[in-house]
Amino acid sequence: MEKQIVTIGMAGAGRATELHMEAFARVKEIEPRYKTILAGTYEHARMGMQKYGFEQAGTVYTDLLNDPEIQVVDICTPPYLHEEMVIQALQAGKHVICEKPLSGYFGREGDALPVGTQVPKREMYEELLKSLERMRKVVETSGRKFMYAENFIYAPAIQKMAEVITKKKSRILCLKGEESLKGSSSAVAGEWDKTGGGTFIRTGTHPLSAMLWLKQVEAKARNTTIEAESIIADMGYITNTLSEYEHRHIAARPKDVEDFGTAVITFSDQTKAIIMATDTLLGGSRNYVEAYCNDAALQCNLTLHNMMSTYFLDEERLDDVYISEMLPSKTGWNHPFVLDEIIRGYSAEMQDFMEAVAYDREPVSGFQLAYDTAKITYAAYMSAEEDRRIYLTNHNKYDKGRRRT
Repeated sequence: MEKQIVTIGMAGAGRATELHMEAFARVKEIEPRYKTILAGTYEHARMGMQKYGFEQAGTVYTDLLNDPEIQVVDICTPPYLHEEMVIQALQAGKHVICEKPLSGYFGREGDALPVGTQVPKREMYEELLKSLERMRKVVETSGRKFMYAENFIYAPAIQKMAEVITKKKSRILCLKGEESLKGSSSAVAGEWDKTGGGTFIRTGTHPLSAMLWLKQVEAKARNTTIEAESIIADMGYITNTLSEYEHRHIAARPKDVEDFGTAVITFSDQTKAIIMATDTLLGGSRNYVEAYCNDAALQCNLTLHNMMSTYFLDEERLDDVYISEMLPSKTGWNHPFVLDEIIRGYSAEMQDFMEAVAYDREPVSGFQLAYDTAKITYAAYMSAEEDRRIYLTNHNKYDKGRRRT
């Protein structure tokens, strides 16, 4: 039996594209065809074409939309471009893969600057909801697949957790999740108008999405309905308190975004989820999700894990050896990432997306998860700024509750 071919157009040629392409290379039974890759400059796009094996390189988004051979547009661009690109691709009859976050607030004409400290988070939340609804309408009427590139829910450990919850019909009483590192490699990670927020949206959305998904797994297993009811959050700007010398090991340089974020979600079944994200963690990256259930305790470490340990006195001839994300030095003891694209879910994610297109089924990670993650993230920002709980289940109720004292 011949493999089905799914033809891909790639928008972007940065780190997210690299992760997606490593995962595409492991897809089985379906053959991804790499047609066209776009970047901000032709030189950057040409480098991506040569590196990943695309047939063409370009800089104009309509080249993807007008190509009748391209079935899937994979959007790996900065978040402020997502809404327009998603809508245009769906309206052009393309299936869409979209990197997280789905959308955000990136400033409007006339906003005081910098956006992150001058525009109230309440206004951002309202504008985000409008953005999400604009996309929802197009997704629902397009007849095409929207695939949300949230790798955490495809991680083997998270999938095993979901299997246990499904089989045992466990009640998840409390979830805990974190992604933390020493900052971002992106030059614009500290600017709200480019990223739509700081560490909470950039890294905290990973465990947040995983925990929202796990609660839906539980709801399905128990034949009930569970939704996020409210959120209370705290955000911080910690690294700007450091002297230049104290700052020397930390990459975070926030201009108007947070470098620390934590939030507690209360679900409609009165259970809880705790999310933490920081740009103040040295030693690599920390990614985990834990579930405290009525009949089980489940712990998933995506990184750091101890499948392998290394000890080096120097870094001679290790230039091309990848040890860990955001690791400043390879000397001393470290736990290398082994089969990272599998352990963190990227391979299963792209396998699911290619099958969704080839076999005309819905992806595991779809629009509703993307919508909920973005909405809850901005509700967390509003909660932190206004120092109170925000209610989520009914938009008209988000003013309910008293300010904390």
